[in-house]
Amino acid sequence: MQSSRITISLLSGLLALMIAMGIGRFAYTPLLPPMQQALHFSDSIAGYLAASNYLGYLLGAIFAGAMGWQHQRLLLLRISLVINIATTGLIGCTTSINLWILLRFISGVTCAMVFVFVSGIVLDHLAKHQRMSLAGWLYSGVGLGIAISGLAVPFLVQRWDWDGAWLGLMILCVVLVGIVWWGLRESTDPDPKNTPDPTGIASPPQSPPTKSFIWVMIAYGCEGLGYIVTGTFLVALAAETPSLAHNPPSLSWVIAGIAAFPSCIIWSWLAKHWGYLQTLIVIFLLQAFGIFLPVLQPNAVGIYGSSLLFGATFMGISTLTTAWGRQLSPVHSSRIIGYFTAVFGAGQMIGPIGAGLLTDYTHSYSLSLAIASSVLLLGASCLFIQYMYHRKKQQKSAKLIVHG
Repeated sequence: MQSSRITISLLSGLLALMIAMGIGRFAYTPLLPPMQQALHFSDSIAGYLAASNYLGYLLGAIFAGAMGWQHQRLLLLRISLVINIATTGLIGCTTSINLWILLRFISGVTCAMVFVFVSGIVLDHLAKHQRMSLAGWLYSGVGLGIAISGLAVPFLVQRWDWDGAWLGLMILCVVLVGIVWWGLRESTDPDPKNTPDPTGIASPPQSPPTKSFIWVMIAYGCEGLGYIVTGTFLVALAAETPSLAHNPPSLSWVIAGIAAFPSCIIWSWLAKHWGYLQTLIVIFLLQAFGIFLPVLQPNAVGIYGSSLLFGATFMGISTLTTAWGRQLSPVHSSRIIGYFTAVFGAGQMIGPIGAGLLTDYTHSYSLSLAIASSVLLLGASCLFIQYMYHRKKQQKSAKLIVHG
């Protein structure tokens, strides 16, 4: 009975993230080229549209995290999902840039709330049953949604154009949300205080001192700014690569989604053996290389290699950072996850605006990709500082025990 309840909770959470993030948030990437081709708007406008979504994501994360909402999470999650699905379909009902900006903003708010509340509900449930090692399955829903949207968009666009594609994706989400509605429940009588710390570092049950996680928060903000350049313009970059003219541009997005699906599970397993901070440093370095790869190789190797490394890393970083952050304040899991998500959202709001303006000015994505890669290297440096801080803390504790 316990095993089946955990499975249902994970499946429901997976589908919720697939709906709100994999489709509602990231379907914009494969749909951007056909929308630009039909309506002839610039990369800077595309950047503003993406940024409006990420501004909403930032505010939604702050709202969900600061308020806590420990006892209303399920209700607010359901409301957020319904609004998120509606905004996906409404994009296809207008050609007004201003309305798109508003709809993408609302989509971002609800997407962040779904992420924070689903993470809190499902991780609390796993913690109660000492099954935190399964957290990677929850976040694999984002990769699954990306892969499905990448496969579905060319089919839908060919038959019903870009606007019909948005409506078709909305219908798919409506079908899937019924499972989420039925399967996701709050964990009864949770006991987060007994949850083992995946970092191997003991933490107090209440909100920790800022010093204990500040460098990880900065690194997560760098991730938000760095990854989103590829996350927004990957398919557009593939569409403008001459050697890929005979391949569908969305193929790069499908590769990213397929790589993202198992990545959270694999990185979670590796983190148990290497340590969470050490694993995060490795992922940051891989992602920085992957984002810079199309600059080194502006061909199939560069684009598809970048797609693979992007997909294999971006949700792994979110998974490990969220799980790590939850342990800092297990009693207020939604709050601490909200703080981390807000910093991430601030970074990803800046990225697409800057990249869009730079691309319009230079007529190339190379400078934007190079800057994004550099920001990720800065994030890896922050993680290394955090790792050294905890290592010194552990050594100091060990000396006290020996001399005590």
